[in-house]
Amino acid sequence: MVKEPVHIGSSPSVKPDLQHLLHEVALGDQEAFAALYDVVAGSVLGVARAVLRDQAQSEEVAQEVLVEVWRTAPRYRSERGTAINWILTLAHRRAVDRVRSVEAAAARDTKAALLEHQPAYDEVTEQVESRLEQEQVRRCLRTLTELQRQSVTLAYYRGLTYREVAEALAVPLGTVKTRLRDGLIRLRDCLGVTA
Repeated sequence: MVKEPVHIGSSPSVKPDLQHLLHEVALGDQEAFAALYDVVAGSVLGVARAVLRDQAQSEEVAQEVLVEVWRTAPRYRSERGTAINWILTLAHRRAVDRVRSVEAAAARDTKAALLEHQPAYDEVTEQVESRLEQEQVRRCLRTLTELQRQSVTLAYYRGLTYREVAEALAVPLGTVKTRLRDGLIRLRDCLGVTA
């Protein structure tokens, strides 16, 4: 003969049907949501804590997930899995998104910090380098023929067009184009510029 268990005090707790509660939540039942919240909040927090390992962020994520459950309950499909698995999957995804967001923010902060620590602008070094470059260009200009040097000077230092250079030097336009091309090639080679 089997005896029924004797319960002292309140009656034994019966686990609510999460699928039914989720269905009611999808219909906007706030009491069903409160009951669902009581049942799953601890598990949601546990999943978030396992991923995030930070109590404050885990609590934030758990709250976000439970709000998401309230908003997206109509999307739950029982044929795809149990209600608790659906909710915990939401929790896991949200926690992973938070980790990625934190990592991306840290990477942005690191990049910004590196940019702030760029060496200070050295005006003296800049002036010296500029003078050395100018002297090298002058030296290379002296290696050009007179017509090449005049053409390059008029076109690149005075900003004249090919036609204006041809008129200023009283030579045909084709000659100016050829002299400019040849002069620029010689300058490139003299300055050691690679294309």
